[in-house]
Amino acid sequence: MAEQGFDAIRRAVMGALAGAVVVLPALAVADERTINDPRLHTPGQLTVGTGDPVYPPWMLNNDPAGGEGFENGLVYALAAEMGFTPDQVVWIGQTFDQAIAPGAKPYDFSIQQISVTEARAEVVSFSQVYFQPDKAVIALPGSGAEGVSSFEDLRALNWGAVIGTTDNDYLVNILGVEDAAIYNEQVDVFLALQSGQIDATLVALPTALFVTAVQVPEAQIVALLPADENDLGHGLLFEFGNPLVEWVDEALSAVIAAGVVEDLKAQYLIADPDLPIITE
Repeated sequence: MAEQGFDAIRRAVMGALAGAVVVLPALAVADERTINDPRLHTPGQLTVGTGDPVYPPWMLNNDPAGGEGFENGLVYALAAEMGFTPDQVVWIGQTFDQAIAPGAKPYDFSIQQISVTEARAEVVSFSQVYFQPDKAVIALPGSGAEGVSSFEDLRALNWGAVIGTTDNDYLVNILGVEDAAIYNEQVDVFLALQSGQIDATLVALPTALFVTAVQVPEAQIVALLPADENDLGHGLLFEFGNPLVEWVDEALSAVIAAGVVEDLKAQYLIADPDLPIITE
């Protein structure tokens, strides 16, 4: 009898545990697409990666949490669409090279002027493209970059670029520049430009506008270049295979449809229509 009683208790316990196994996944599914989504890096908050430091016009005052700038303005609009309040958005700073590297990420997604490319998509996941900037050539007055009017002129310059960027890819694949000086961070490129180590650098136009207005005010934009067909534009970057991509993408579509991206472009990413354009 004692053994039968033990068996009954054991069956009851096992039945309860089996029920718990069914209930727990159901609760987790119920929380998906809410601020408590268990798939978030930290449930209860939206963890966002970006550069350290950050620069206008992408983010103003080196303060992602300030919400002023094209990229952080977009993130806070996206967070609101997903149900997060501003104080539930947490920023994580890292280098560009760390962002595009394979492996685990300490955030839900990153926004850092990251271009979507096929090569990168093999090791990280992306949202849809939300912005495609022109490329701009930055140089100091009196350098060999003044008066350039062709790709041949551009190839004769001493270039500098940040490692792993589509700017460097453009130099190699579009202009045919094989000997550009490579740096770890954009600020290092600007220092090389100021010290005369390089003649020119290539960056997205919004970045160039800030560089020539604030960071290196003695420099100027000497030309715009056509987009690289292999550079699809800027997207949010996720750890490879992150299950949040679909949810974030749907929210991003809603934000774009509401005109938020166009409003932010008009506010922060204003270009000079008179800049010369070199196409070949």
